[in-house]
Amino acid sequence: MTRILADLPDEDIRWLDARAAQQGKSRASVLREAVSVYRAESSQDWIARGAGYWKHRDDIGDGMEYQRAMRADHSFD
Repeated sequence: MTRILADLPDEDIRWLDARAAQQGKSRASVLREAVSVYRAESSQDWIARGAGYWKHRDDIGDGMEYQRAMRADHSFD
């Protein structure tokens, strides 16, 4: 394992220390966990992450109808 030196704002250090105390972990352990979670989330395909975000919304209507109307309103010549 490699050791790093990072500068963080005092407010973030206070939050980090409080979080570590709540979990009974060291500051370094909480940081390692945060980096691990960030890596897992950021490595996912952005399209897959966004798929279905609006599927339960009933206020935006049918997406295909919207696209057809937009295309009909604009000339792409």
